[in-house]
Amino acid sequence: MSAILEFRHVDASYGGATILRDVSFAVGSGETVGLVGRNGAGKSTTLLAVYGVPTTQGDILVDGVPLAGRAHVPTSRGVSLVPQGKRIFPNLTVEENITLGRASRRTGTWTLDAVFELFPNLARGRRRHGTALSGGEQQMLAIARALMAEPALLMLDEPTEGLAPVVIDAIVEALKEIRARGTALLLVEQHIGMIQKLADRYLALRGGKLVGDGPVARLQDRAVQELIAL
Repeated sequence: MSAILEFRHVDASYGGATILRDVSFAVGSGETVGLVGRNGAGKSTTLLAVYGVPTTQGDILVDGVPLAGRAHVPTSRGVSLVPQGKRIFPNLTVEENITLGRASRRTGTWTLDAVFELFPNLARGRRRHGTALSGGEQQMLAIARALMAEPALLMLDEPTEGLAPVVIDAIVEALKEIRARGTALLLVEQHIGMIQKLADRYLALRGGKLVGDGPVARLQDRAVQELIAL
């Protein structure tokens, strides 16, 4: 399995404060990986490091080629991020928000019709503005926009945070469909049950260091749970 995303001995810091220390891992083509750990472990920083937000040392590669640190490069090369907090454009319509995802100019099968089929709620409200959407609909919109960049790897940071169980179920089903279409997923999620439903493998961070990497079934082991303090 070829690696879409690879970290090689990556340190990441903000203003001199080191968050990640010597982190190495790979996400393979079509693979779903759950990134777990307590708050402050460095999970969000790991995703943002791909976009050059923290200062990094070491190598981050997409399809075997190092990134140059420019924010637009990962998206144009097939890595999309659904950030924590959704970050949609509230004064644009649903359809306008989604269309912005085409800025990468990558080609593929994710069209407006395809994302509306995936998220029927968005189809029904395609002319509504972001301010009129529920929290769950905003999360669906953020995922739909990211898909329009035709990612080979979709990274999601706490996609179920603050959502009702019925909405979480809908997002889980959508992610299963995205995965079935061949897109790799790197998922940061506090709900370990969601990781267990979706992921092939887990990566565990503790204090900015990678302390676990294995099949997702091992998250049931008490020793693993104690190691990462879940």
